[in-house]
Amino acid sequence: MEYFLILFSEVYKIIFLLVPVLTAVALIVWLDRRIWALVQKRRGPNVVGPFGLFQSLADALKYVFKEIIIPASSNKIIFILAPIVTMTLALIAWAVIPFSETFVLADINVGILYIFAVSSLGVYGIIMGGWASNSKYPFLGSIRSAAQMVSYEVSIGVIIINVLLCVGSLNLSDIVIAQKNLWFIIPLFPMFIIFFISALAETNRPPFDLPEAEAELVAGYQTEYSGMMYAMFWLGEYANILLMCSLGSILFLGGWLSPVDMFPFNIIPGPFWMIFKMLLLFILFSLVKAIVPRYRYDQLMKLGWKIFLPLSLSWVVLTSSYLLYFDLLPVN
Repeated sequence: MEYFLILFSEVYKIIFLLVPVLTAVALIVWLDRRIWALVQKRRGPNVVGPFGLFQSLADALKYVFKEIIIPASSNKIIFILAPIVTMTLALIAWAVIPFSETFVLADINVGILYIFAVSSLGVYGIIMGGWASNSKYPFLGSIRSAAQMVSYEVSIGVIIINVLLCVGSLNLSDIVIAQKNLWFIIPLFPMFIIFFISALAETNRPPFDLPEAEAELVAGYQTEYSGMMYAMFWLGEYANILLMCSLGSILFLGGWLSPVDMFPFNIIPGPFWMIFKMLLLFILFSLVKAIVPRYRYDQLMKLGWKIFLPLSLSWVVLTSSYLLYFDLLPVN
């Protein structure tokens, strides 16, 4: 009986985390489209529900009732598994994201390593979908995605090393607590900029949406998908975007910490600050999509390997030298 109670409590925690994440995905899709409309002087979604808030729900219902078409020449098992893998990996990474000191599903000591490992696996879903479709456009899109995600994961990993040197721990809660006196965006501002741009490339967002470039590849790795299977790719993409926003707020913006923590009148709970910071980063994601034109593929690879990687490695040397010279290296 005790075993079932423990199991029930864990399942309850998982549902309590995933339902808000999936709801947030629907809301940020609406916000994304409203921001594009604002930039381009259009109305955006404004018919379904007040201010168009139920537009994402209407789209979801459309995908549910839409026919799922599996190409006759495709590898059917891998074709079906690809969107499932993409969405599953995007959701399980949220297990270690702390919204406050107590509100975290799994407060493990290697949380940042866990997220890095799970996000690295995300490319497999895209490769599976592109290859299993047995079509040239999805295949080219998946190949592009593999090279792109591997390239920018390297720079993100080196950027994270800068933060870990300052904290001395891989635990995400420890990283947030280490910023009580000074958020890392101030001393590591160049790394925050590179992290933000690398996160755009990692999540296939414009100006780095080359794996699904409609002008060249129809819709890239998603071309042959329809119905709920297409929606699962879409859910996984936006869940990954939110994950990168949460990671950016934890690594550089103090996570759940308030800018006025030192004042006694700070009554806003930590999770609200975390959500607010994630929302700010997502608005930046959306503005970039509406404003910046798409890169060419050679420009994309040059930026990752010839500019971001040397810069982030140089900053690791500077950070470690500074901490060592002033005897500021954390001791755990």
